[in-house]
Order: sequence, then structure tokens, then C-alpha cells
Amino acid sequence: MSTPIRLGTRRSALAQAQSGHVAAALEKVAGRPVELVPITSEGDTNRASLSEIGGQGIFATRLREALLARECDFLVHSLKDLPTAIPEGLVIAATPEREDARDVVITRGGTPLHELRTGSTVGTGSPRRIAQVRRRAPHAQVVDLRGNVDSRLARVASGELDAVILAAAGLSRLGTDSPLRREELGLAEWPTAPGQGALAIETRTDAPSELLEALAALDHEPTRIAVSVERGVLEGLDAGCQAPMAAHAQVEGSSIRVRTVVYAPDGGRRIGLDVTEALDEEYIRRNGSGNGADAADGAGPIPAARSLGLTLAHRLLDHGAADLVPREQSS
Repeated sequence: MSTPIRLGTRRSALAQAQSGHVAAALEKVAGRPVELVPITSEGDTNRASLSEIGGQGIFATRLREALLARECDFLVHSLKDLPTAIPEGLVIAATPEREDARDVVITRGGTPLHELRTGSTVGTGSPRRIAQVRRRAPHAQVVDLRGNVDSRLARVASGELDAVILAAAGLSRLGTDSPLRREELGLAEWPTAPGQGALAIETRTDAPSELLEALAALDHEPTRIAVSVERGVLEGLDAGCQAPMAAHAQVEGSSIRVRTVVYAPDGGRRIGLDVTEALDEEYIRRNGSGNGADAADGAGPIPAARSLGLTLAHRLLDHGAADLVPREQSS
């Protein structure tokens, strides 16, 4: 029997589920078995508030250490939790097609978020979602929340919380079946975190060519272009994964539309952009003709997408976003 390909993954049910989907897809491409290697990250053991401990690498650092130590052959990350800086010796080998990027509000009775009664409790640990709740439902009380999807749903079902906000993609990947009601939040009014709904497949730069080729077959270029723009905005703001900001890009035919917003932590102010950039023949010719992988020489649609994101970040900063976003601290 062929030697299994080792996939490093966090131990959470959601991480195991999304890694399982990637493993099944890779087995079909590579013709080899894929085994999951569970790894415990700091984010799985530190129960402090995300707004206090920050998101920069909290879920990724230990996994990357294991990959560099050759304890596994590749990793699957939730892209929204992945720092924009890629460590030396590692490469994002593929970005599969994105799932639903929206947030959803989970309640017992189906009351829309903006119609919840005064004093209703809404659970979330994300600074971005906290700011958005304070704008959409200023009369509600935000409760800091950690824990897996099931524990969050249980707190609504028991009446401890009136609502929680979760990622639609996570619910889909888990196949969660619950009698609780859900309200999908439109991306135009409620944009989500850079990379939300997408996965990143990471491996070593010196990985065997056959593994790199098999992983590349899982890449979905429109998703990779879109998330490269989003992460370019995050990188340009230099604010870290837990900043109160949102960015969502979508390839629409020969164009890409980008909506990005920076929020004051209390939701009182916001600075946003909504732009559309052509992705026609002239665009590709001007920026190269890459195949969805990162280009070492800076040419191709992926580096060009990152450049667009950086440009949008600079525009946000010029419009006053620097006064709203806490800068990421170097460790």
C-alpha cells in the first residue's frame, strides 16, 4: 500500500471536518491515502478573549512548527485565521473553491438581529462582529464568546444567550442540524473577514514535486484571486487577523468587485470602499499570466490581486482608517 500523505490539522470538530473534505479530494487526485495528524494549537487551549490575545497566528503557529519539523506533509487552515506573512520555507500550495462567505445570526425564534428586544444578548468574540452588531442592533448587549460551534448553539438553545453569530461556511462543513433559526446576513451590508469561507492548503517549499502538483490541482483560481485581494487589504492596514475590519472580493465575469470596511470598535464610525476592477485581457497582459500559484517574480494575477488590496488599504488609511484600527504588534 502507498505511504499515506500526512495532513496536519487542529483537533476541533470543524478543523477535522474541513481537513477531511480536503483529504478526500487529494486522495482522488494523488491516488494515495491521506491520514489526519491532529495538532493542538494555542487557540485550542487558551480560553481568553480573542480580542485580548489577538488572532495573529494563534491557530496557525503550532501547526506551522509541526510542518517545518516534518511531523506532517501539509496543513489545512481556515484562511481567515491565517496571518498574511508566510514563514520562510512554506508556501500556500492551493486555495480550494470558497464556501458561503456570509455570517449568520442564530436565534431560537427567528427574530432578525435588528429587531431583537432591548437588552438581548448576542454572543461573539470577534471585534469585527462586535462592531457590526453595535451598528445593526445598538440596543443589544454583546457577550464575549469562545468555544466550538455546538457549545455556542447550546447557549442559544438553553436561553443563556438570545443570539450568536457564526460563519455560514463552518455550519455547512459540519453539517450541523439544529432546530434553531438562522438569518443570513448579506455581504453588501455585512461584509465578513478577509478569507472567510475559504481554506488554505500549506506545505513546505521543498515538498516533493508530485505532492505540489497534486495540491495545485485543488486550487480554484477565482477564489485565490479574491482572497488575495482581501488579504492584501488586511496586510496593508497592518492590523492583524482580529482587527475590526471586513473585506470581501468576488470575481464576476471579467471583473472583480471589492467591498471593504474598517469599523470603530464601538461601531460608531465606519470607513468603507466599494470598487470594481476589470480583469480583462489587458489586465492579465499588464500583470502577467500566472496559473493561480504565487509568482516569485511578482508577475501574474495573484500578485496583482494582492497589489490591488494594498492599494485599497492605503486609500482607507488616507480616509482616516488609521484612527480606527489598532496596529499589529510585532512579537
